[in-house]
Amino acid sequence: MAITAEMVKALREKTGAGMMDCKRALQETGGDMDKATEYLREKGLAAAAKRAGRTAAEGLVDAYIHLGGKLGVLVEVNCETDFVARTPEFREFVRDIAMQVAAANPQYLAKEDVPAAVLDKEREILRVQALNEGKPEKVVDRIVEGRLEKFYSENCLLEQPFIKDPDKKVHELLTEKIARIGENIVIRRFVRFQLGETQA
Repeated sequence: MAITAEMVKALREKTGAGMMDCKRALQETGGDMDKATEYLREKGLAAAAKRAGRTAAEGLVDAYIHLGGKLGVLVEVNCETDFVARTPEFREFVRDIAMQVAAANPQYLAKEDVPAAVLDKEREILRVQALNEGKPEKVVDRIVEGRLEKFYSENCLLEQPFIKDPDKKVHELLTEKIARIGENIVIRRFVRFQLGETQA
């Protein structure tokens, strides 16, 4: 099947991938738009994994203020070059992360950041809940680990459903951005202030 410029353009608009990548994807998949999109996603994820080790020392610190000044968020997101830090796509991503923090109030960035003492306490609570529900002792540990995933998705930014697309987790959005932009991107840190809130 002949790959037309219109097909390449349509795939490029749909995925944001480069012209040559779109053309190659269409050639590899016999012009099937859905398969070509999947092909590009797979290639992008592989490319994103390769970029993960590269140093990201540029980027942006952005502030998001909500509810008439009653809620504010500061986030730092890093990338590899100042050029990328100035692009509208990167700036929009940083703003989306700030809005995510404002809306979903994560306590930690990643699973690895949850202190062991907090996890132990959570496991203990979930274990008692499962036993109180009459679950058999032999499956309680599996139930607890399953419910811990819910804890992570509520409390860890990277594990939360993305507010603009709940079918996607924040870490999946991050991986897509790395693949599209072509640089390593790291959500470095965030802080959320709510008026009248006391520090624990």
